[in-house]
Amino acid sequence: MKLKNDKQGWGLPSRAIHWITAGLFLWTMGLGVYMTRFVSDPIVQFGLTQTHKSWGFLVFALAVLRVGWLLINRTRPEPGADAPRYESIGARVSHAILYIGIFLLPLSGWIMSAASPLQDLLNIDNMVFDWFALPDPWVPGVKWIEEAAHLVHDVTGKVMALTLLVHIGAALKHHFVNKDRVLARMVKGS
Repeated sequence: MKLKNDKQGWGLPSRAIHWITAGLFLWTMGLGVYMTRFVSDPIVQFGLTQTHKSWGFLVFALAVLRVGWLLINRTRPEPGADAPRYESIGARVSHAILYIGIFLLPLSGWIMSAASPLQDLLNIDNMVFDWFALPDPWVPGVKWIEEAAHLVHDVTGKVMALTLLVHIGAALKHHFVNKDRVLARMVKGS
C-alpha cells in the first residue's frame, strides 16, 4: 500500500481524499436540491439547511486538505501516451472546474448565510454540527451580498453537476471503452 503518488498511480491519501470528498459533495449537493426543491415546511427546511451548511464546511475542509496534500506530494500519474489532445485538455479543464467548485460552493454558501439579514434578525449562528460557529462578518446582514452569493452558489452548483457528469462519464469511458488504467489508478492506486 503506497502513500505517495507516483507516475503509475495515486497514493492512498490522494485516493481517500478524492472518494470521501466525492461522497460528501454528492450527499451535500443532493441535500441542497432536496431541501430547496422538495421541502415546503420552513421548520424542516431550517434543520436541513443547518445540516447542509455543516456538510458543506466539511467539503471545504477536505478541499483545503486535498490541495495541501497535492502541494506536498506533487507527483501525478502520467496521462496515457495515446490520449487524444482534446481529452487531455478536457481533463485539465474539468479538473480545474471541479477544484474551483469545491471551494466556491462552500464559500458562497457561507457568505450567503452570513450576509443574510434574516439570519441576524433571528439571531441564528452558522453552526457546524453544533461544534462551533462560523464567523459572521456581515452584522447586520447585507441583502445584496446575500443575493450575489446565492446567485454564485446556484450557478456553481449547476456547473458542478454538469462537470461531475462529464467527469464520471469520462472515467467510465476510460474503464469500459478504452480499457485503460485511468479509473483503476484512482480506485486501486495502480
